[in-house]
This record gives sequence, structure tokens and C-alpha cells, in this order.
Amino acid sequence: MTPRAILEEIKGLKVTELAELVKAIEVEFNVSAAAAVGVAVAAGPVVAAAAEKTEFKVTLKAGGAEALKAIKALRAVCPDLGLKEAKDAVTSAPFVVRESANKEDAEKIKKTLEEAGCTVELS
Repeated sequence: MTPRAILEEIKGLKVTELAELVKAIEVEFNVSAAAAVGVAVAAGPVVAAAAEKTEFKVTLKAGGAEALKAIKALRAVCPDLGLKEAKDAVTSAPFVVRESANKEDAEKIKKTLEEAGCTVELS
């Protein structure tokens, strides 16, 4: 059986069958689950979903009690926004601040906005 054929067989497994396969590989080859997951990532999205998220969508959920602080903070993290656009975004939240940001940038944006009293969601 070729490696490609084995992968095709694995792709057809149910989640419970895939879990049993991982356990059997651990026992047979005396490896940990972390090593087995690296092998099983090629099996499909079920295993890939367990990986840590690296891209985040930053959404302003609410502007908070002090709109002026929120507008300033939003303009600080989104310098391309004009004053009117920032005001509209804060008053009509939810507003997507950044569609795709790495974890570090997303956390910085969230912190800046929360310090201004905003409610922020990372997804």
C-alpha cells in the first residue's frame, strides 16, 4: 500500500475512528499524542482544527461610555480612518477593526481599545 493510498483511507475515517487510529499509533510506535498529531494533520481538517489559531479578526463590539476616547483609540489603531468614519464605527458598532491580524497585533489592538472603554472581540 502506498503512502497516498493510506492517506486516502485516513480521509474516509469518522472522528471516532481517527481517534482510535491515533491511540493505536501511539501504542504501536511508542510515541506521544503530539507527535501523532503531526502525522495526522495530513488526514484532514478535523485534526487541523486542534492547532493553535494564528490569525484573528478584531471586532469592536461596543464603543463604551466615553465616545471621544473610543474614537481616538480607534483612530490610533486604524490610522486610515477619518474622524467621521471612526465616529460612525464607534456609534454603530459592531465594526471590524482588522479582518486578519496575527496574535500579537490583535492583542495590542484589543488592549488599546479596551483601555478606552471599548468592548472588543477576537475571533
